[in-house]
Amino acid sequence: MNLKPMKRLLKPKLILPLLALTVLLTATGFKSGFFEIAKQVEIFTTLFKELNMNYVDETNPAALMDTAIKSMLDDLDPYTQFLNEQDVEAFKISNAGEYSGIGALVRSYKDKLVIVEPYKDYPADKAGLKAGDEIIKIGDIAVADFKDDAGELLKGADNSKVTVTYKRQGKTGTAVIERESIDIDAVPFYQMADERTGYIVLSRFNAKASEQTQKALEDLKEQGAERLILDLRDNPGGLLSEAINITNLFVPKGELIVTTKSKVKKFNEEYRTRKQPVDTEIPLVVLINGRSASASEIVSGGLQDLDRAVVMGARSFGKGLVQRPLKLTYGTQLKVTISRYYTPSGRCIQSLDYWNRDDEGNAVRNSNYREFKTKNGRIVTDGGGVVPDIAVRELASNDLITALQQNHLIFDYATSYSYKNSYSDISDFELPAETLNDFREYVGKSDFSFETQTEKKLKEALTSRDEVVFNDDIESDLKSLLAKVEKQKFKTFDSNASEIEKLLEDEIVKRYFYREGLYAYYLDNDPSILAARELLGNPSKYRETLQ
Repeated sequence: MNLKPMKRLLKPKLILPLLALTVLLTATGFKSGFFEIAKQVEIFTTLFKELNMNYVDETNPAALMDTAIKSMLDDLDPYTQFLNEQDVEAFKISNAGEYSGIGALVRSYKDKLVIVEPYKDYPADKAGLKAGDEIIKIGDIAVADFKDDAGELLKGADNSKVTVTYKRQGKTGTAVIERESIDIDAVPFYQMADERTGYIVLSRFNAKASEQTQKALEDLKEQGAERLILDLRDNPGGLLSEAINITNLFVPKGELIVTTKSKVKKFNEEYRTRKQPVDTEIPLVVLINGRSASASEIVSGGLQDLDRAVVMGARSFGKGLVQRPLKLTYGTQLKVTISRYYTPSGRCIQSLDYWNRDDEGNAVRNSNYREFKTKNGRIVTDGGGVVPDIAVRELASNDLITALQQNHLIFDYATSYSYKNSYSDISDFELPAETLNDFREYVGKSDFSFETQTEKKLKEALTSRDEVVFNDDIESDLKSLLAKVEKQKFKTFDSNASEIEKLLEDEIVKRYFYREGLYAYYLDNDPSILAARELLGNPSKYRETLQ
């Protein structure tokens, strides 16, 4: 049965499950503020009933409703989501940091399921699966034919077995994997970077985050750490409560960290630290990049506003929205954006405006930044993520780098590289000088293309002709300029060489020495950590940065 016509039919105006809304309307009555909701409920109810009763083929009401709700929510921000029963369980697992499965990060796209990273000594790794392997069959189920997320088929009870068929470098293989309990650490690595500097990687804000961060901090202090680097790069966020608790490790009890503001008064809250800190004096550097989001920005932005830490790296993602799961009927939930959050200085770091989109339906990036002041009077801005106090060039991003990552070219090149080269020890690793040129040729042989923001604006100017000033000469000039931009943009490869080389290095190191090896490699080779160590080793410059 083809459900696509019904998806299109149900797209325009759709509503939440009928029972939940019936309760809402009964409780509130038909007040003027809810008249439109009542009207749309009635329209949809009659449509849904007539559709399922009269459609020429047998329908699946549950599948249709699931599609209808999720399609409706697509018009809002990407964080407001309907969670069916399976989604609810996955959400719980994500927050708990524990599940039973094969122990690998997988990526599902274009009817493909690819191993992104096998976790060291977990089932997938023990079975010999490697990053870049494309899983084409799980048991008797072909991934290409499976309509839902095939990655869920890899999960299962402890000690249960699953057979996977995969492609590697053009060859097909099979592996029998015995599932086991997977414990995902919020702090996957911590170590002394030098005799006086501790280094902690915080990769996610699950329920274990503050406990593990505190344990790492206390352990490093016992080892002699007199200063600290907290690495939040690539941390997508998680639990708000854990962000507060982690900030609390470094600031006194009773300090305001986050304020949330909503149209619903009960969601307007002030979040303050509630415990005695571990250390309010230890010099602290927090590392962020463009993939540090949400709870990562609460920690980095809060410590920055309170002048408790120097933030280094690149501008963070800019997610200033707070979600809360609301229970619906039959075990389902609505994870809904309920408020915006504000750092201690009063700024909201949300970068994308999902409520005022462009002509193509894309969220508009904020460009009008307002100034706020930290505790010591330093200027910080809102509307575009957390801007570091000290920028590190190698962490910068742009249209080219984003496009290379989104097209998985860095990942795919690292896969190819790993089968042509070998390293036995992390101390022997050094990226050959010719790697960048080799990658450039690799990209040139692919069907890679990308569009810059400048190109988008020029194309908009050509398509939305202002007849008052637009003529053939202007059109010709715009087309000529567009051609020059198209030609010039690939030359930016050279000007971004250090940034691209850093991404290649990170991905390649993981292929040989896993993520733990990458963090160990960072200590003596990562530009951000080296810059942080240098700053912390200069107390006067550190203090000056916070003034």
